[in-house]
Amino acid sequence: MIVVLQRVLNSEVVIDGESVAKGGKGLLLLAGFERGDDENDVSLMAEKILKMRIFEDEGGKMNLSVSDIGGEVVIVPNFTLLAAYRKGNRPDFMNSAPPAEANALFEAFKSYMAQRIHCEAGVFGADMKVSLCNDGPVTITMDSRVLKRER
Repeated sequence: MIVVLQRVLNSEVVIDGESVAKGGKGLLLLAGFERGDDENDVSLMAEKILKMRIFEDEGGKMNLSVSDIGGEVVIVPNFTLLAAYRKGNRPDFMNSAPPAEANALFEAFKSYMAQRIHCEAGVFGADMKVSLCNDGPVTITMDSRVLKRER
């Protein structure tokens, strides 16, 4: 599982001109699922994200998590995070989990996060327009296989 985590002041997902997800201060997460990912990847990643200290405390140090600040999370499914680009100029997405598997993992991730923090999400497979105001900017790429010490 690959996640691009962005600390944001606000974010929004629009589909066909309609807002489907909105968040204030917190995180925008782009989430992609790789062949072989399972619910263990989802829970490992979610727990790490919820505890990651990337928000400033009163002393200006990044010492608080999104949970600590009562932040909001917007999750966007994004299979293109698994693009292979070594050969040629057209990326392939063969490492992405098949759509039915990826959607099930996305739903599990969304549910896991929503049980712990205010969370809204984009729609799997939809053509989404994503806007955000990155705060910092703070942008971190995460990989569940790194957490499992497989990479």
